[in-house]
Formats: sequence, structure tokens, C-alpha cells
Amino acid sequence: MIAIPGYTSDGERMVFIITGKVYHEWNGEAEVHVIIAAPDEDTAVRNTLNALANEGYSEADLDQIGMITEIPDEEPHASAYQTALEGEVAIVKLSG
Repeated sequence: MIAIPGYTSDGERMVFIITGKVYHEWNGEAEVHVIIAAPDEDTAVRNTLNALANEGYSEADLDQIGMITEIPDEEPHASAYQTALEGEVAIVKLSG
């Protein structure tokens, strides 16, 4: 089988979860999980930072990145996973 960038060996899109804290001028700080489909980690981080900036976050401290290997069972991550598969960046705000 030929490896296709951005896809797993099973032919599924690579979906990453990136965790960290973001800062908004008016709303303060919040913890976020960003779920995004991307061909590699560098692209995932770059697109995450762009999406956060578009949402008005002036700073972001990204802590961890990992791949999601199974469809999440619980909300809001299950919906965010589906959103990522559709090509959008899903930002799950946890606190703040």
C-alpha cells in the first residue's frame, strides 16, 4: 500500500487534537482543545494558530499535540471530530 500524506494506513484522514490555553483581550484566558484534520503536525499547529487568531485570541500557549485514533464517544469532542473530518477547525473551549 502506498502511504498518502494526511491519511492513516487505513485510509482515514489524520485528525489531531491540540491542547493549550488561549488569551482574549476581553474574555480573559480559557483552556481549549482544538481538533483538526491535517497532513502533518506542523500544518495542524499552523492552521490551529490561524483559526485561533481568526476567533480573536491574541495569544496561545499550545501544550500538547496528539492523533485521535478512534471516534470520540462523548460530546463535545464527538461533534468536533466530525467537524474536523469535514475540513473545518473545531475549537472546544473548556473554561474561562
